Amino acid sequence: MILETFPVGMLQCNCTLIGDETSHEAMVIDPGDNIPQILARLKAHGLVLKQIVVTHAHIDHVGGALALKRATGAPILLNANDLPLLKMMDVQAGWLGIEPPEVAPPDASAEHGMIVGLAAHPAEVLHTPGHTPGSICLLFKKDNLLLAGDTLFAGSIGRTDLPGGDSEQILRSIHDRLLPLPDDLRVVPGHGPVTTIGEERESNPFLR
Repeated sequence: MILETFPVGMLQCNCTLIGDETSHEAMVIDPGDNIPQILARLKAHGLVLKQIVVTHAHIDHVGGALALKRATGAPILLNANDLPLLKMMDVQAGWLGIEPPEVAPPDASAEHGMIVGLAAHPAEVLHTPGHTPGSICLLFKKDNLLLAGDTLFAGSIGRTDLPGGDSEQILRSIHDRLLPLPDDLRVVPGHGPVTTIGEERESNPFLR
């Protein structure tokens, strides 16, 4: 398994590239910006991009998805509950004082329970609303990996003060769908350092 996580854009969103050395296929999660960098990493590994998954429709996670699709032909998956946020890209860009990126509706909705990813590295979509109505996490059970988007961070949880946020809902999502997962499950959040489910269950002040 090829696994690279690197920050992109002004808000340093964690973009993750997952590749299969045998099939030379790849998926990219949360290509918020810096598309030339993502394309260069794909090329360096000799990978063909097969899928783009966006954990939620905030500008720092979805901003580069359409450009990456145009460069590679890979389809975009995003939970349909976040389509209203996708239509607010000009407003979101205004929050940051930048030009809005061009976006388009996803090719398919990333629904709870759906299996996405690569044949050798499948992931189950976990719908975890709260940060946004369509927030998802990706559970790579075989690889002991959770890509948590902005639902769960090391020592924190996703903010809920933006449109569509719901503080009770995000806690319910975390308690119902993430905390039952194994303690040693590696968690790559949408921003910041890697953690584990066990560490967050034990010490995350928002989950006590």
